[in-house]
Amino acid sequence: MPGGRLTQQERRRIEQGLAEGLAYAEIARGLDRPTSTVTREVTRNGGPSSYRGDLAHRAAGQRARRRGKAAPRTAEPAPAGHGRDPGRVREYEEAFAAVFTHQGLPRTASRVLVSLYTTDAGSITAAELAGRLQVSPASVSKAVSFLEEQGLIRRERDGRRRDRYVVDDDVWYQSMLANARAEARLVETARRGVHVLGAGTPAAVRLENIARFVEFVSESIVRAAEQAREVLYTAPRDPGPDRTPDGPGAEAARPPA
Repeated sequence: MPGGRLTQQERRRIEQGLAEGLAYAEIARGLDRPTSTVTREVTRNGGPSSYRGDLAHRAAGQRARRRGKAAPRTAEPAPAGHGRDPGRVREYEEAFAAVFTHQGLPRTASRVLVSLYTTDAGSITAAELAGRLQVSPASVSKAVSFLEEQGLIRRERDGRRRDRYVVDDDVWYQSMLANARAEARLVETARRGVHVLGAGTPAAVRLENIARFVEFVSESIVRAAEQAREVLYTAPRDPGPDRTPDGPGAEAARPPA
């Protein structure tokens, strides 16, 4: 499998594959490259509808020149230990971040979120993020502010009074509640339009249908999130040694055959 940077010819073949409606994996097989390489390349250069091979190649050259002029920084290594392969971890992180980017998150915010998911500590400082991702502190600040607004991460202070960014099991639940609040505003605005446009008119009926659909789906998602939170994240109560099916006293507790 070839390594190194993509060539201009390869980028043109990516553009051609996208125009033909090929999936990233299929394009990657044709280039004998990892799928994550193609995903990262397209995401970095405008997405599938805007990707242009020649423009992407020039942009890559400009980035390489800027990196050559910049003072070298020491990046935090990929999570080590537990028998992990750092190269595979980095490739996985890029692919994971690409998923979030396709869902609409900004690229740096996606990479920050993935860094939090893949660190065993479950928290990381802004300085650590800047070093690990090789981006400026300003970029990190903008990314974490966006993620906080979306309810995807939270901030806490450590013993040295530094801000640490945390992601835990409850974050997705809180994010869904935040999304539900946004949907509620959409429902309210659509129904206000019903009164403005006149109840019973085609436009008002359309708005009412939008409001009803969004309201139903949003309420269903919140109910499902609450049920999942209760079932998945609530620790089962210890029934005690005499009531544990396989614990001491289990045989005495079982009815005779």
